[in-house]
Amino acid sequence: MSEIARLELVVVRHGLTAWNRERRYQGQRDIPLLLPEALADMDRLRDALADVAFDAVHCSDLTRCRQTLAHILEGNGWQGRGATPRFDARLRELDFGDYEGRTWAALKNDPGYRAWVDSQGRRATPGGESAEDLWARLSAWLEGVLTEASESRHRRVLAVSHGGAIRELRRRLEAVDFWDGVVGQAQGRRFVFVRQEGDWQCSCSSAVPVPASATP
Repeated sequence: MSEIARLELVVVRHGLTAWNRERRYQGQRDIPLLLPEALADMDRLRDALADVAFDAVHCSDLTRCRQTLAHILEGNGWQGRGATPRFDARLRELDFGDYEGRTWAALKNDPGYRAWVDSQGRRATPGGESAEDLWARLSAWLEGVLTEASESRHRRVLAVSHGGAIRELRRRLEAVDFWDGVVGQAQGRRFVFVRQEGDWQCSCSSAVPVPASATP
């Protein structure tokens, strides 16, 4: 009988920034969290993960994700038990190119912008990335996570990333529509992978934190 292994990969979005509130495209601009406004959502996320010990921790190298991870780790008993954070540019947001710093209201009548929206990410933003470009780096990162899980018998892994990156993971792993994969600030997904005969497959996923309406 073949060996069956299981991995929980929890991928969460950073907390609220001023540009989130202003509905500006942040992309790979290094925008910090909006404090103290971001704290309430991040407290809920930290509480949801407080009793979960992770074998590995990954994080986008941008400041808003670093700050979010530091808040999650603060006071949690599993920090320092071998899960040293790894900061990885592959977990960055989609590069929005010329659209970074601009709002939907300012762009909505631009034909090039409308064409990009209608393409559901198949087009690259001017000077930026397409969804396929984003998936190329995310899939390389994910392959490394799964390989390490096999070699080191990891059972739970945490990653702090961005809204567009999580949306792309959901599109590829959950087969959701491009625009339906959005998660809020300091929210994310728990992907469950099962490996049998050397092949990892995503078997299911769920929201993190669990929505209040779903709790008993």
